[in-house]
Amino acid sequence: MAKIEGFRIKNFRVLKDISMGKLFNLPKAEPLTPITAVIGKNGSGKSSLFDAFGFLADCLKLGVEEACDARGRGGFERLRSKGEKGSIQFLVRYKEDNNARAIDYSLSIGLDSSGRPTVQKEVLIEGEGTQTAGHGLRILLFRDIHGLIWINSDSDKTSQSYIPKQFSQTINELESNELESRNPDSELEDMRKLGIATLGSLKQHPRISAFRRFIEGWYLSYFTPDAARSLPLSGPQKHLNIHGDNLGNVVQFMEREHPKKFKSILDRIAEKIPGIDKIDTEKTADGRLLLRFNDKGFVDPFYAQQMSDGTLKVFAYLLLLEDPTPPPFLCIEEPENGLYHKLLESLVQEFRQHATGTNGGSQVFITTHQPYLVDALSPEEVWILSKGNDGFSTITRASDDPLVKNLVDQELPLGGLWYSDYLDAR
Repeated sequence: MAKIEGFRIKNFRVLKDISMGKLFNLPKAEPLTPITAVIGKNGSGKSSLFDAFGFLADCLKLGVEEACDARGRGGFERLRSKGEKGSIQFLVRYKEDNNARAIDYSLSIGLDSSGRPTVQKEVLIEGEGTQTAGHGLRILLFRDIHGLIWINSDSDKTSQSYIPKQFSQTINELESNELESRNPDSELEDMRKLGIATLGSLKQHPRISAFRRFIEGWYLSYFTPDAARSLPLSGPQKHLNIHGDNLGNVVQFMEREHPKKFKSILDRIAEKIPGIDKIDTEKTADGRLLLRFNDKGFVDPFYAQQMSDGTLKVFAYLLLLEDPTPPPFLCIEEPENGLYHKLLESLVQEFRQHATGTNGGSQVFITTHQPYLVDALSPEEVWILSKGNDGFSTITRASDDPLVKNLVDQELPLGGLWYSDYLDAR
């Protein structure tokens, strides 16, 4: 299963410079766990962190200029950290599977001479990054403001070009050095489109293609119960969309194509929401789709428009986790909203089972402000965002604090420690 091992974000809203997990310049750090939760006070940067993933995915799908304006972001200057003049930067380390070599991808976005957002640097490196420079590390893609692309394709078995020997710790050092080889025939005309979007569509660049598909497959949930109460046109659909307004269409698909999986979802819902024993769909005369919930105590069904927010959310999350081809990265902001607090532990168990499943699943990333949800997590799975004195966010892993680890080892719940100010107040 492809997964993110670590990432760094610079100059994105209140995230002036934060790092999580294992990166090439943090060789002793532990990779991100299959399920990761970020906690913090209001205004600490949780929503900015969530949107940073959405922004990077939109840069790939739409281009950097369009991504700056998408989802009400308001343009580059509103995204760039206040008072900063440098570029917005992302660094992502990922692995296609546990046996693959790591890929380090860095992207810098700035303004061109006309004031429009543009790609200033884009680098894709294959290798662990902490080996002796020049030995076993390959640049698959290098791009700067002049539009030059340097490629060492996987299909070119005779190519032995590597990163310059002076490469050591940071991507900034790499960007300031001259590369040993460039291929001007591979220039990209549009500096507002990512190189991985274009080159990742070509068969001769399989690792770039794999990374492009990885980001394209990210699922960021903007699910709202009101959207799930809409009346979509009838017709089965394979995947739940980001807002959840095709919930009934996915039910149609699961009923038809995966009845056993759908039955297991109903069984698990019945355990969490007593009384519900059947969920199906009804097509209206004008081709619309009604989602029906049958309660054991009533003859007539309840429709989605009558169901509680919590019931619809639990159902949508379980349906999402049963996707036959799940997204590689699943990001959910505050999944606890509208849910009974005693459901949160079982919801985390569902997320963890999905993320660690032997048949493959999604790496799960959530933000939360609910201690009951944090109670179900380990210190290695929890990161704490805090506001620094300069107004920008800092982030630490709960397991980095020996006191917290010792208290949890003594069976004190992590969420209770957070509530008692042992985490973000330290």
